[in-house]
Amino acid sequence: MPNAYREVVVTKYNIFNSLFLSLPFHDIYRTGTLLPMLVQASEKGFEAGENPQQIIESFFEEYAEHATEAERRDLLFNFIKFIERQVVLFDSVEDAGFDQTHDLAGQGSVNQLLNRIDSDEARQKLLQKLEDFCVRIVLTAHPTQFYHGRVLGIITDLEESIKKNDFTEVNNLLLQLGKTAFINKAKPSPFDEAVSLCWFLENVFYEAIPAIVQKLLTGLQIPLQSWPHLNLFRLGFWPGGDRDGNPFVTPDVTLKVADRLRQILLKCYWRDVKYLKRRLTFSGVEEYISNAERKINNAIYYPDQEHYQNVDDLLGDLTNAREILLRDHDGFFVELLDEVVLKIKLFGFFFASLDIRQVSPKHALAWEEILTKIEKQIPVFTYADYQTWDEKRKIEFLLSLRVDMHETDFQDPITRDIYGSLLAIREIQLRNGEAGCHRYVISNCASALNVIEVLALAKNIWKTDALNIDIVPLFETVDDLANAADVMKLLYENPHYRQHLAKRKDQQTIMVGFSDGTKDGGYLRANWSIFTAKEQLTRLSREYDVKVTFFDGRGGPPGRGGGNNHAFYASLGREIEDQEIQLTVQGQTISSNYGTVPTAMYNLERLFTAGLENHLFTSKNDKDQLSQADKNLMEELAKEAYKAYLQLKNHPTFVPYLEKMTPLRFYGQTNIGSRPDKRGSGSALRFEDLRAIPFVGSWAQMKQNVPGFYGFGSALEALKKANKMDALRKLYKKSLFVRTLVENSMQSLMKAYYPATKYLQKHPEFGAIWNMMHEEYERSKKMMLEFSGEAELLNQNPVTKESIKVRERIVLPLMTVQQYALQKLHTPDLPQAEIDFYSKLVMRAMFGIINAARNSA
Repeated sequence: MPNAYREVVVTKYNIFNSLFLSLPFHDIYRTGTLLPMLVQASEKGFEAGENPQQIIESFFEEYAEHATEAERRDLLFNFIKFIERQVVLFDSVEDAGFDQTHDLAGQGSVNQLLNRIDSDEARQKLLQKLEDFCVRIVLTAHPTQFYHGRVLGIITDLEESIKKNDFTEVNNLLLQLGKTAFINKAKPSPFDEAVSLCWFLENVFYEAIPAIVQKLLTGLQIPLQSWPHLNLFRLGFWPGGDRDGNPFVTPDVTLKVADRLRQILLKCYWRDVKYLKRRLTFSGVEEYISNAERKINNAIYYPDQEHYQNVDDLLGDLTNAREILLRDHDGFFVELLDEVVLKIKLFGFFFASLDIRQVSPKHALAWEEILTKIEKQIPVFTYADYQTWDEKRKIEFLLSLRVDMHETDFQDPITRDIYGSLLAIREIQLRNGEAGCHRYVISNCASALNVIEVLALAKNIWKTDALNIDIVPLFETVDDLANAADVMKLLYENPHYRQHLAKRKDQQTIMVGFSDGTKDGGYLRANWSIFTAKEQLTRLSREYDVKVTFFDGRGGPPGRGGGNNHAFYASLGREIEDQEIQLTVQGQTISSNYGTVPTAMYNLERLFTAGLENHLFTSKNDKDQLSQADKNLMEELAKEAYKAYLQLKNHPTFVPYLEKMTPLRFYGQTNIGSRPDKRGSGSALRFEDLRAIPFVGSWAQMKQNVPGFYGFGSALEALKKANKMDALRKLYKKSLFVRTLVENSMQSLMKAYYPATKYLQKHPEFGAIWNMMHEEYERSKKMMLEFSGEAELLNQNPVTKESIKVRERIVLPLMTVQQYALQKLHTPDLPQAEIDFYSKLVMRAMFGIINAARNSA
């Protein structure tokens, strides 16, 4: 819909953008008038090969010749503030026109799914699949969201006003936007992060998920009250539970977040029941509804008074009300009651399930402290001996231990936190129900022992073998993904672990990490390694009668597993288990894909139908399945891409380039997240210390986007030289998976802009690595177009293509200002005051660049 997009979004944005000039702010007219001049100066300057410093200085000479140095610096900051707000306006205009630029009832929608169910056999197949199918969206606290809650509220109101073409209200909201701070003065706490994400739960997901379920059941002609399978959609939550690298997440924080999730959900229920009370004013019914309103309110504010202890009690009262409504009052308004009951059945008393996550070495350290204490009690055992044992012997020993543990036994704060977090799981289950917290994710999982360490800790801390906990290994690096099947085989063959799985209905969730996988092995190698690992784990799990579920750790950009996820899940084929779709959603991706009810419904529906695709329509999709020859070709492609990426990653200036030339070092100053911006406490930066978010985000700031494409072009070129381009083109046409990989990588290429950093081309230290990246960028662009047969990048996705073009032009001057500041920071003997100024300029520019891209970190 490129023409519709230009009319509905681009033209409308240009009209509303003009309102900025009339706002009563100091220097805003001058700022808004000069900004287009800086856009043109940037375009012409970069095209002519000028560097950012030359562009900014020439701009000042032409348009601010008589301004003082202080006035020029103020103007640069005013440009940043102005562009930040232009980005918000563009987001709002784009969201307001979403239903006109996207076919809400088209491909991937529930409506289209229902239209494709064209026989009783297909209907029964769908109903059978829905008995245990689930889409689980897990909101994370990872710091890629630069919009504070106060700004999100303005964006929501702005969108509604734009839909109505209410220029007066839009003007007022732009005025409010101009006076509203965009940045946090201090780092948020983990609880602050949780509260921010609760906004989306309360204002978006609470309405969107029941609406989709209702649409589906209405289309299937199934009454809401008779539908028994209420796990079609589940929400997960990491803020307050994810302590991997975040020392500020404690058991107290975890419990506090779980309480907040329950409280905001009960407030939602209270509002709905209060509305019911205005309609269900009939004898016998009114009493139940009034009682429900009172007891929900007490559960929120007066827990010492009579209140609902669990969701079943609330549903019991509403069920009684429904029976009287049908029996005595002709079922008047029963559909309103059924809609509220549906929400309560979907969300229980937990709203979102809180996951606990910790990195595997921490559990080994906890056992070191425990076993060191034990050796004083058991003369024949020493921890030194334990360290020499092989993995199987360690596993058997830990599973045989029965240790009476108490928090006061431990001195190490990590051990105390692990102890407290496992107890917190049990306490949350008592307060919110088992669904409120039942998963323990082990990041950087490299062995079966890593899993058993957690299982043995939980058994001893809970003092029982009956654990209502699912232990989720997270495989992230290329090597760990390759070894994942061996790890799980060892676990499946362990009698103790199989007993635990039996109590969990023989269900095993396995998480795979796209972000760290791409950082470790590059875009193509990581994606293909995850695909092959999932196939191996599916075969293994089916062999051992285990129902495996894959949980994808995804970020926003293609370099962190983002992009078009709907097509990705629809393309996986029959050899990868598809009982559930589970993925993390974070930061910008939450606000851009799930920021409003319509966008949330659009994206949730497409994930939902993508997960059903292979099961329902396999006979139609047989020709699209990858053959062994296809997989061999993909493996060859991935190996070549990995080889090229390793040459870059192992280049002696790779980490120094990131540290010295990119905004990486400024991420910790942005106050957008509670978690430290790197692992390890040493002053020297090591590659393994780099977190995926600042790593990928820094490349996005530089408009180089290395993690989203590097190695792809080299791999295609190598196979072309081996006379395999014809086979590759056939594979591209045949496989939706391959086309999705290419399209997502094309997004990274399209958002790259190497002219902005061309000044590094002849840098004495970093010229060589810049040229490596630039050459691979050009190579990848050329080879992907040849591979796909397209004339331009993203021709198959014109709306995304047009959106990227407009957004990149909006932030072009911001990028120029940031690169200018980075250049100036490398001036020899720069006074501290100058260092402080240019550092602040770099950091402030980061916000707008990230927000404009919507999925860059």
